[in-house]
Amino acid sequence: MSLRIMPKSALKAWIQKLQQRSFRIVGPKALHGRYVFDDIHDVNDLVIDYPTTVSAPKQYLLPSREVLFSFNAETMDMTAHIEAEPTVLVGVHTCDMHAIQLLDTVQNHGFADQHYRARRDALYLVSIECQKPCSAQCFCKDMETYSVTETFDLHLVDMGDAYAVQVGSEKGEALLQGFTNIWESTESDQQRLNEVMADKWQNFSFRLDSTLSQLPDVVGAGMHSGYWDELGDICLACGACTQVCPTCYCFDVTDEVDLTLTQGERVRVWDSCQIEKFAVVAGNHNFRSQLGRRQRHRFMRKGKYQYEAYGKMGCVGCGRCGMTCPVKINCIETFNHLTQELVAKQTPGEVKA
Repeated sequence: MSLRIMPKSALKAWIQKLQQRSFRIVGPKALHGRYVFDDIHDVNDLVIDYPTTVSAPKQYLLPSREVLFSFNAETMDMTAHIEAEPTVLVGVHTCDMHAIQLLDTVQNHGFADQHYRARRDALYLVSIECQKPCSAQCFCKDMETYSVTETFDLHLVDMGDAYAVQVGSEKGEALLQGFTNIWESTESDQQRLNEVMADKWQNFSFRLDSTLSQLPDVVGAGMHSGYWDELGDICLACGACTQVCPTCYCFDVTDEVDLTLTQGERVRVWDSCQIEKFAVVAGNHNFRSQLGRRQRHRFMRKGKYQYEAYGKMGCVGCGRCGMTCPVKINCIETFNHLTQELVAKQTPGEVKA
């Protein structure tokens, strides 16, 4: 992994050069006082130093609505729709990078999703190091996602008047090709980077009462906790938490047919385990009709199930769900409540209090 130095004043020129090379540029931009990932047509709209975005960048790998294939019911012809264009995703926080790592693992497990794979192969990831917590709800230090060492193509670290640019892949090297206002780092640059990173760690604090390694057992021990019913009593089943989550990937598939009933499209759309219809099966039976059980399922996936299945936590500590939930259900309070319940049952020292 090589290290380059780019003056901050050169960032916009670099983005413009990428646009001239026909790359689609996506990055954080301001919208009604908040920030979203969106197409960057005017480089002045790009905001690199932002707190957090409303939704995660997963939408550029798993769109909220996508056509899988079109079909003709009379001729039985089917045409796959696999759309991907070279896209540079700029300014991705490290927690979202860890979320993409999980999605990569899931979507390539068993039968790989060809639609995801095509978009992922065409995606160039330019991440940025967070120097301080991005919101009151984030707990990325607990989840060990407040830094990243892999997956990115380029990784930016703010060093005041310049960015340290870590090149993580051949794709990252290709993004810098032909751009002259960037240079190889020196020993003093490396020392300066080390100082910036050393200062960063002091800005983050632990928010959970359990360690990351203990969390799956903590959540598992709470399977029959009465706390889930307490959450269910206030949950509105709106599904907002899963819509903004960077690691949720549940979906529904529908066939949309024209008026002649001969031609149509098979469409995949985001779904949510928190809404009532999600668990309705044949016979109109709903195997997760109670709101408390839906909340339990969500937190089990975030803190236990995904780890057991893929070796990666289903939560990256971004805090978006807590910021979005209208009744303020959040991961920090939930995980801590479960920890305290377990502490009350066990001998001192087994779980960090």
